[in-house]
Amino acid sequence: MRRTGIFYAQLGLTILLCLFIVIPIVMSALAGVTVNVFQGLSSGLTLRWIFEVWDLYASSIFLSLWLAVACLFVTLIAGVPLAYVLVRKPGRATRLFEELLTLPVAIPGLALALALLITYGGVSGYRSSWLFILTGHVLFTLPFMVRSVAAVMSAMDMKTLEEGAASLGAGFWRRFFTVIVPNAKPGILAGALMVVTLSVGEFNLTWMLHTPLTKTLPVGLADAYASMRLEIGSAYTLIFFVLIMPLLIAMQILANRGSKPARTTATAEDK
Repeated sequence: MRRTGIFYAQLGLTILLCLFIVIPIVMSALAGVTVNVFQGLSSGLTLRWIFEVWDLYASSIFLSLWLAVACLFVTLIAGVPLAYVLVRKPGRATRLFEELLTLPVAIPGLALALALLITYGGVSGYRSSWLFILTGHVLFTLPFMVRSVAAVMSAMDMKTLEEGAASLGAGFWRRFFTVIVPNAKPGILAGALMVVTLSVGEFNLTWMLHTPLTKTLPVGLADAYASMRLEIGSAYTLIFFVLIMPLLIAMQILANRGSKPARTTATAEDK
């Protein structure tokens, strides 16, 4: 197929936009392994800043990863059944509930954090615990899980699937876990990817809710840049990418694999 000038113009624009995004990330990563950030690579390479970040912020990094895993667990337990109810029982009440569910996404993170502080800030043990931050992360990410799963469930003929399973003697919970959940796997995996990504990188909400003992990775990164220690901040960013990118790539691969059966089934039905 002959390619026109418009194609090459679009390709060139795409490459320029990618470079515009990628180059600052590469420069920030390189700054984390150079002796002097202002002199650049000419000052030499070093791992000093990496080790210093690990010594100072290792607990913050592990806390962020733990919060992401805990947030994923809670949103899976709550989000999948909620999505099922919203799709299976459509009506005015469920639509109202869905709108209320998306409020934490619509309002600023600082406002949501302030509401949590006003309501639960007086509970000392809870306020100083990582569970307080987890509550904010769950409120913020739950709508993304519910919407992703509900979108896939809406495309399914759940009534027929459940009636078929019921005719074979399967009870409600067996139908839910062996029929509905496997067919909703693409939406669950897509929602899980969004939840983990948002939880690890969430700053506004976490900044208001954290304490000196519950400092997360984005808050520590902001502290490093605020203190004008650019080498530390850049090394912190590099560690962040090294930790989070393999996790996101693995989850993306799982999401792609999980969506293949759904596409195959759809193709077979179309035929």
